[in-house]
Amino acid sequence: MCGRYVVTNPVNKTKKIVKTSIKVENDLNYNAHPSQELPIIKKYSNGFTLEKAKWGIIPSWAKKKDFKALINARLETINEKVSFKNLIKKTRCVSVMDGFYEWKREGTIKTPHYFTRDDKATMYVAGIFSNDEFCLITEEAQDNIKQIHHRQPVSLHEQDIEKYLESNEDITPFLIKRNKPNFEFYEISKDVNKPQNNNSNLIEKVNLI
Repeated sequence: MCGRYVVTNPVNKTKKIVKTSIKVENDLNYNAHPSQELPIIKKYSNGFTLEKAKWGIIPSWAKKKDFKALINARLETINEKVSFKNLIKKTRCVSVMDGFYEWKREGTIKTPHYFTRDDKATMYVAGIFSNDEFCLITEEAQDNIKQIHHRQPVSLHEQDIEKYLESNEDITPFLIKRNKPNFEFYEISKDVNKPQNNNSNLIEKVNLI
């Protein structure tokens, strides 16, 4: 599961990828969380656009008062789920990130960690959207991550964005077989647990000495 992440200066990070940005600023968001409007890359007939959408999809068949928004879709079953199977075919998007947060569970204790690409490059995460809402795609975690969490975002290399957004074929085999970026991580403060905390201190490494 990916339930929190960091995105800073998204316009600068995507200026070589998108044709235009719509109502997106170079904000510094160190605690992006579900229900927030966050920057995603979408395909239009005249090129790619960076715009905002709400994180979490509520399917059209759901009763909005009772239904919890879907923030993640499992790559392994995305073509089978009624909520996702049409979206992965027709309405794909890419989320822009610096890194993401996950929590290690040990009994009743949950310890937060911050994950980035090991080459420090921008993360581009495969997603799907419906109207003004989006959802991130996740997959089984790499071996070095499993000690923290069993899932990770489906991260793309920059050169894979065009294929992911443009392809008219079933895109899931490509996602499964793609060259995957590697991640590194470290423990951070539990201040990240509160969504209202939003500053660069959240991604500082905890001194374990």
